[in-house]
Amino acid sequence: MNKESELFSAIVAAPFGAIGVRTEGNFISELVYLPPRFSEKTPTDQIAEKAVKEIEAYFRDPNFRFTVPTKKIGSPFQQKVWAAISAIPRGEVLTYGKVAKHIQSAPRAVGQACGANWFPLIIPCHRVTAAGGLGGFAGHDDETGFHLGVKRWLLAHEGVAAYGLKSQGSLWQVV
Repeated sequence: MNKESELFSAIVAAPFGAIGVRTEGNFISELVYLPPRFSEKTPTDQIAEKAVKEIEAYFRDPNFRFTVPTKKIGSPFQQKVWAAISAIPRGEVLTYGKVAKHIQSAPRAVGQACGANWFPLIIPCHRVTAAGGLGGFAGHDDETGFHLGVKRWLLAHEGVAAYGLKSQGSLWQVV
C-alpha cells in the first residue's frame, strides 16, 4: 500500500480506475475518483464498508440508489445545485444552463458547484454537460484527461451514449 492510500478509509476498484472513500464518524465525508495505479483497500470502518458495497452495486446496476449517509457539507447554494442535480434521472443529462434556469442562477455558478461536489456518484454531477458538448468534470476540463474519461464512462454506463465512447466488450474506451 502506498502513502496516498492511507488518506482513504477504503478504495474500491472501478472500471475506470478506483474510487477512494473517506469517512468521518458515521458519514461519508468524500468520494474521490482515482487513476488505475491505486490498489483496492479493505474498508477500515462500517460506513466505508457500506459505501464500498453500494458503489459496487452501482457498477453492477446503474439504477441502484445510494443510501449511505453523507456528511452535511457545502454552502446553501451548493446544496441547492446538488439537490437539482440529484433529481436528474439516470440516462438523462441537463446542461449547466438548464440547471441554472431551474434554480434561477447562472451556468458558471452551477459549474462551480458541480466541481465542488464531494460525493460524485451519490450526487451525479456527471449528468450535467455544457450546451456544446461534454463540459468539465470534477474540476477538470482536459478533453483527453482521466476525469472526463470517467464522466464518459459513467454516462455510457447509465445509457447516455452520445459522448464519444465505444464498447470494448465489458470495457469502454474513449474515442
